Amino acid sequence: MHKELIVDVHYDQVRVALLEDGDLAELYFDDEENRRVVGNIYRGKVCNVLPGMQAAFVDIGLSKNAFLYLGDIDTKKSVFEFTDKNNKVEGKIKTSTLSYIREGQEITVQVLKEPIGTKGARVTTNITLPGRYMVLMPNVDYIGISRRIEDEEERQRLKNIAEDIKPEGMGLIVRTAALGREKEDFLYDIDFLCRLWERIKRIENIGKPPRILHKDESLVYRAVRDLFTQDVDRFIINDEAQYKRVLELAEIISPTLVERVYYFQEDRDIFEYYGINRKIEKAIQKKVWLKNGGYIVIDSTEALTAIDVNTGKFVGGRNLEDTVLKTNLEAAEEIAHQIRLRDIGGIIIIDFIDMELPEHREMVVEVLREALKKDRTKTNVVGITGLGLIEMTRKKERNRLSATLLKPCPYCNGTGKVYSESMTIAKIEKELEDFFKSRNVWGAIVEVHPTIGRVWMEDGGKNIEILENTWNKKIFVTINNNIHIEQANIKAVNGQAEVEGILLEYADTVLGR
Repeated sequence: MHKELIVDVHYDQVRVALLEDGDLAELYFDDEENRRVVGNIYRGKVCNVLPGMQAAFVDIGLSKNAFLYLGDIDTKKSVFEFTDKNNKVEGKIKTSTLSYIREGQEITVQVLKEPIGTKGARVTTNITLPGRYMVLMPNVDYIGISRRIEDEEERQRLKNIAEDIKPEGMGLIVRTAALGREKEDFLYDIDFLCRLWERIKRIENIGKPPRILHKDESLVYRAVRDLFTQDVDRFIINDEAQYKRVLELAEIISPTLVERVYYFQEDRDIFEYYGINRKIEKAIQKKVWLKNGGYIVIDSTEALTAIDVNTGKFVGGRNLEDTVLKTNLEAAEEIAHQIRLRDIGGIIIIDFIDMELPEHREMVVEVLREALKKDRTKTNVVGITGLGLIEMTRKKERNRLSATLLKPCPYCNGTGKVYSESMTIAKIEKELEDFFKSRNVWGAIVEVHPTIGRVWMEDGGKNIEILENTWNKKIFVTINNNIHIEQANIKAVNGQAEVEGILLEYADTVLGR
């Protein structure tokens, strides 16, 4: 399989796309609206203790209080097998209990799950610090081996290395990327993570809560650390400064990866060049067409996601049972792909087309399970219900892709969705860049929806100033209540006198610059 990581750095927004044989497999965003908090460590204050729910609410400085559940102290049991020094699987990890937590108490927690919808972030007191090959667990004394490493001999070899290098009184998780690596490859991780933990402990009790003690690395860094593995053929990035940073990180992590890093110098949008924008558009649609003419429909609610399979245009060639089986098998592959791409978490119900033969149902379930093995997030196919529906779950850590890219539409009272302000502004800025590339003009007047105008002009319109300095052009922003929130009208101007004449038409709608 040919894998590529495509990274688009555009002002305040960073986008990372993982392509597998040209198909968009995973997509990550980082901008002002979508700052990741999973992995961040905070010094918070307990606001409420709820013994009946075995939980507490903790103020960590976000808009909603975080939720600390007693079970979250045992964070990684569902993902990693833990063994104690006697090589016995431990049923419980020794931690403080809820009875020791009281209102007003200061407490150090780490975010496990992003705030989703009306719910605040989910946090844990069991801190984990991820490196390239190892995860340091400062508060427990255990060794965990990723279940994705299936070879028992390799698991034992890595366990022996981990026991040899494990810091005294701390625990280690051996990540999947450690497969086939030697002891020397892990020493940088251990040293870095131990120094990071020492720094966190030094500042833990300095200052008043809530405050952040440690912020997880930037998206570009995380892409190198977590996604840029030996099976990735190319890492392509369009920002020269970040390109040099990636080279430095690759040299530290694995020198063999350096030659796979490329700087994208084309004078065009990197996501457009690789056809990713078109793939993103498809990834937010409810209906997904299959290659054989069938299709699946994906519909999400707060409680679960329902996926329906239909034959569509596919009429088959032999008999009905054969047509249904072929459609369901192709749908199983595509459903696994869409779940991963859209980052769908929680309960998932799949309604395949009814199959009469038990062996056909087993084939479809097996294909689904096999396809889900590509997903780094833990999934569990429970089985087929009495109604013939397939139940499965997927670990939920952040908002699904549609919630990141889209927001409720103001034109239809929330029944549909449009691009968020940051996405719309990024799109308009790229339209401006294309406008200036293709025209020899003095400047431009950009007419936008009032909501977009207000957000664009925040912080003194710094992105507009960057555009002006980059292209040596003048940009004036005006608002129009009647324009679609996703659209912008760009008009060329060739001097200050022409600008003043045109702006008289807009009167009080001129926002600036």
